[in-house]
Amino acid sequence: MMKKMSMPTSKTSLVLFLCQIISALDVPLDSKLLEELSQPPTITQQSPKDYIVDPRENIVIQCEAKGKPPPSFSWTRNGTHFDIDKDAQVTMKPNSGTLVINIMNGGKAEAYEGVYQCTARNERGAAISNNIVIRPSRSPLWTKEKLEPNHVREGDSLVLHCRPPVGLPPPIIFWMDNAFQRLPQSERVSQGLNGDLYFSNVQPEDTREDYICYARFNHTQTIQQKQPISVKVFSMDSLNDTIAANLSDTDIYGAKPVTERQPVLLTPTGSTSTKVELRGNVLLLECIAAGLPTPVIRWIKEGGELPANRTFFENFRKTLKIIDVSEADSGNYKCIARNTLGSAHHVISVTVKAAPYWITAPRNLVLSPGEDGTLICRANGNPKPSISWLANGVPIAIAPEDPSRKVDGDTIIFSHVQERSSAVYQCNASNEYGYLLSNAFVNVLAEPPRILTPANKLYQVIADSPALLDCAYFGSPKPEIEWFKGVKGSILRGNEYVFHDNGTLEIPVAQKNSAGTYTCVARNELGKIQNEVQLEIKDPTMIIKQPEYKVIQRYGQVSFECIIKHDSTLLPTVTWLKDNDELPDDDRFLVGKDNLTIMNVTDKDDGTYTCIVNTTLDSVSASAVLTVVARPNPPFDLELTGQLERSIDLSWIPGDENNSPITNFVIEYEDALHEPGVWHYQTEVPGTQTTVHLKLSPYVNYSFRVIAVNKIGRSQPSEPSEQYLTKSASPDENPANVQGIGSEPDNLVITWEPLKGFQSNGPGLQYKVSWRQKDVDDEWTSVIVANVSKYIVSGTPTFVPYEIKVQALNDLGYAPEPSEVIGHSGEDLPMVAPGNVQVHVINSTLAKVHWDPVPLKTVRGHLQGYKVYYWKVQSLSRRSRRHVEQKILTFRGNKTFGMLPGLEPYSSYKLNVRVVNGKGEGPASPDKVFRTPEGVPSSPSFLKITNPTLDSLTLEWGSPTHPNGVLTSYTLKFQPINNTHELGPLVEIRIPANESSLILKNLNYSTRYKFYFNAQTSVGSGSQITEEAVTIMDEAMASRQVDIATQGWFIGLMCAVALLILILLIVCFIRRNKGGKYPVKEKEDAHADPEIQPMKEDDGTFGEYRLFSFVSSAPF
Repeated sequence: MMKKMSMPTSKTSLVLFLCQIISALDVPLDSKLLEELSQPPTITQQSPKDYIVDPRENIVIQCEAKGKPPPSFSWTRNGTHFDIDKDAQVTMKPNSGTLVINIMNGGKAEAYEGVYQCTARNERGAAISNNIVIRPSRSPLWTKEKLEPNHVREGDSLVLHCRPPVGLPPPIIFWMDNAFQRLPQSERVSQGLNGDLYFSNVQPEDTREDYICYARFNHTQTIQQKQPISVKVFSMDSLNDTIAANLSDTDIYGAKPVTERQPVLLTPTGSTSTKVELRGNVLLLECIAAGLPTPVIRWIKEGGELPANRTFFENFRKTLKIIDVSEADSGNYKCIARNTLGSAHHVISVTVKAAPYWITAPRNLVLSPGEDGTLICRANGNPKPSISWLANGVPIAIAPEDPSRKVDGDTIIFSHVQERSSAVYQCNASNEYGYLLSNAFVNVLAEPPRILTPANKLYQVIADSPALLDCAYFGSPKPEIEWFKGVKGSILRGNEYVFHDNGTLEIPVAQKNSAGTYTCVARNELGKIQNEVQLEIKDPTMIIKQPEYKVIQRYGQVSFECIIKHDSTLLPTVTWLKDNDELPDDDRFLVGKDNLTIMNVTDKDDGTYTCIVNTTLDSVSASAVLTVVARPNPPFDLELTGQLERSIDLSWIPGDENNSPITNFVIEYEDALHEPGVWHYQTEVPGTQTTVHLKLSPYVNYSFRVIAVNKIGRSQPSEPSEQYLTKSASPDENPANVQGIGSEPDNLVITWEPLKGFQSNGPGLQYKVSWRQKDVDDEWTSVIVANVSKYIVSGTPTFVPYEIKVQALNDLGYAPEPSEVIGHSGEDLPMVAPGNVQVHVINSTLAKVHWDPVPLKTVRGHLQGYKVYYWKVQSLSRRSRRHVEQKILTFRGNKTFGMLPGLEPYSSYKLNVRVVNGKGEGPASPDKVFRTPEGVPSSPSFLKITNPTLDSLTLEWGSPTHPNGVLTSYTLKFQPINNTHELGPLVEIRIPANESSLILKNLNYSTRYKFYFNAQTSVGSGSQITEEAVTIMDEAMASRQVDIATQGWFIGLMCAVALLILILLIVCFIRRNKGGKYPVKEKEDAHADPEIQPMKEDDGTFGEYRLFSFVSSAPF
């Protein structure tokens, strides 16, 4: 069965089994292979070198190893064999070297302190562990001591010593009070690395009796407490009071006040000190100073810089911390304590030593018989470590001799090894600060080739990507590897392939034709083996419709598309990310098959959206940015500067533009003095400007606000600025829109638009109203009124012109001299009616009226025009009166004629004319009578056709609703219509006006007729009414027609006619397509008015017409 495995196209992580230098082999970590090959022991797990154990729990000393055959284990304690069988408290785990020392059942941990070492041994060698030092943890109690209270003067320094008991490992120190609350620390009060509590200077608030030092021992999970320490701080005032109470008035007393002091180092003492730290550890340097004010600590390295990225300051910069130190960190470090009075410093000389560390640790060797190899053990340290070798746990100098090996310092050279050369070698590198121990075996094997890659393994890759075909192998000596394509293909060579040392075949650019079966062959002097693998090439996954950049308004909806194309055998999964993270867990995000939709977009949705398409072989992605735009946020921090009487400067800070640039700012103002709460437009500036110079009016209590505008809309207004009250002044302007119009014949009403509050320029706004009659040598009459908008002058002549002016004033003075306007006193009704009214009748529906204008003096007001009143008296054709409906036409201005449209023909009318002014209408002129001539009548009110017979029809009609004159006659026209809607000959009959019915005889049976009927006056014919009717069919004829229709010859004739018509239609279609004109206008006007339709020649369709006679009857 072929095993299928997916292979990614990016940097593929494969286990490549590379050969070791100098012909040595690595044994692959293949479980089946490891079970079959002999191998010396290898230590896989062991306890740490310095092993501190909890004395209350069982001691477990780990030692695990592997090998073939499985190794056996033994232990030494303090350099001698440890016989675990003789100690009932000690057991070894099955199939393991791990020791368990039973403490919980009566054993004492102290009895098992010592140095332990484990040995794992089989027939091919022995591996040893590190020396494991076992020490039980200790958490001793504090020694009892009598603690005296600390009496300290305010401003002095103080050190509270902790001196915790010596524990294993050392405890963690912290200070707390009786309530188990940590004591607050600061630049002034802090804990040192040794656990003591340092006060740079004491303050009265430091007085308390519960300074308690705690030591926490983590191994035993216990906390030890020192007895509370009492501190009492004496202030200068209290000290003076005490001295005064104990001295006489004649004694001189008085303690000095708190004095400031320059810094003095509390720790370390002296000017210099030394510090040794090991490579790789954390270097901690500390400086704590006394002084008032509290000193500030600064650190420098003499002759160099503090290492970047590894330097940290702790405990309010009193502790310098450098992590992962190396020899380069050796040098002099200076701490400087400084306050306003001076400074103090201390130099710490740091030396970085190093326990041994590996440069090249020895590696296991797998050799074939007769091969050569080396074990290299190189280490460094400060001081430089010494190197010693052991073979199977025994110093090599006293180990059994092996002619194939030679020791050369840190290297063992093997030449022409044999299977008996297999052993485990230990390299020990040591100096005064520690040691390193490493096991490395030499395993001499003779094995035929083996291929570890499963047979018929399937590899799938994307076209144009690298393909890596695995051929994991093992053999001793190392096999040679060859590749073939196909079962019987030739060996693969050339630049299109890459052959790796671990057997892997790489095809850098796999194409469709690269698919197929590949064979790997491994051979050495002991044998040969081959394996086949399969390679399939898949089409790449592509995004053919990528998401696009989108700009969307807040609370809108947006969609991103991601349409993909992929290999039909691969199953893609589509994942959407926002800013390279998962989409928010929000119902507004809707993921479809090929799109992502975001509903009700908010500002937090702004970002980059990525569509990722994954298959088992490849991955593609595409991204698009979503920009959420909205109205700007309101400006803020409004500030008023440059305050003057008539101007001020306003500045502000713009709010967030919300991804849409601000185009302009609108400035509004509020006048809290005159219109509180009402905001008015002041000005606007471009969006790049954040200051504006504003012109102001006097006597206004201004507040300003700013509104930002972008393409989306206007922001909310900013918070109002502070208020600014301008000084008062006399008005700058006068009221606008001054008018003088009388409301009564004997008055003059003067009106104006009052000034707005901010236009008053000061308190006490009033108006000076002045008037005088025009063209009369009169003086101005004036009156001062309150802040109103009109004044009425009484006792004026009727409708005479006046000169008028209105001037504003306030408590500070008058506005500039106002301009004059012309007004008129009140109007009265006109006195005279128009004369010489004449009417000229133009036609039956239109007349023209003339009149003489009235004298202007009699109008007594503004002449607005003339009104013509007219009404119909009666219709001359019916002699019947009806309700009189009066109509009015108005002619504007000084007009003397007008047209009267819409008159009814043959009627009697009356009219009169009146002059109109602003007050109303004058008297009417005498009524003028005129008549309209006859017109054409309307259509007959109805036309009915009844009593159809084989050859006759009865017609009935009603007279016109509007005869518009004296009817002289009726005209009847009719014509037959055949089955194809063609019209036959037209027949016309005149009928006396007093008739209301007519019987038409001698008509054709079973024939449709169309009738046209209208009335006439002496002027002409009126509009016509039309109707259609059909005479009935003769029963014998109907039967005969049915018989003919069922005859065979008739059916054949009809078929022939149909065929002929079809041929004619085809011919017509061909002629039309050739551009010829075809006379197709045939029956489109079959029902049209016969008077405008040309008569067709009698083609014999309707047969011969006979004479007509009619019987008329008088109307009912």
